[in-house]
Amino acid sequence: MNVEQIDAATVISRLEEAGRTLLALPSSGFSTRLRTFNLEIVRNAVDDAGWTQDRARPMVPKAGQISRMDVALTWVALIPADRYVLRRVVGARSLVNPMTDRHLFPWRRLGSTLGADHKAVQRWHAQGIDMIVAALNAGQCGAAVAPQPRLAGQGPRRLAS
Repeated sequence: MNVEQIDAATVISRLEEAGRTLLALPSSGFSTRLRTFNLEIVRNAVDDAGWTQDRARPMVPKAGQISRMDVALTWVALIPADRYVLRRVVGARSLVNPMTDRHLFPWRRLGSTLGADHKAVQRWHAQGIDMIVAALNAGQCGAAVAPQPRLAGQGPRRLAS
């Protein structure tokens, strides 16, 4: 069986996609405010008053994106537990604002938080990503890509990464 090798750029891309998806998830379920806003008379009153939403929210992620997020975020656990600083750095750098596409933790902020030079933090991130890549290519993780739902009678498929 010909298994495709995963590289560092793919892992970083998938982790950042997972971070965007995580941050785009709603912070809570449906509220009574949402249910009352679905009434047409309430929507008309809001439109007539000229009220606007205070903050723009990203679109709620689809189920496939959430599944891919779950798989990618489990990859952080492939970094050994005794290398917890690398785990923190990789996890923090995976958080990307879905609205602005900027990292929540720039290199310099991570450096000052950890009491280290930002160049050292970049090296630690690269080491953590290399550990994940090595583990994925060695087959230590159950699924390198998230499964897509199949229709009845359809054969197995693989996601393009």
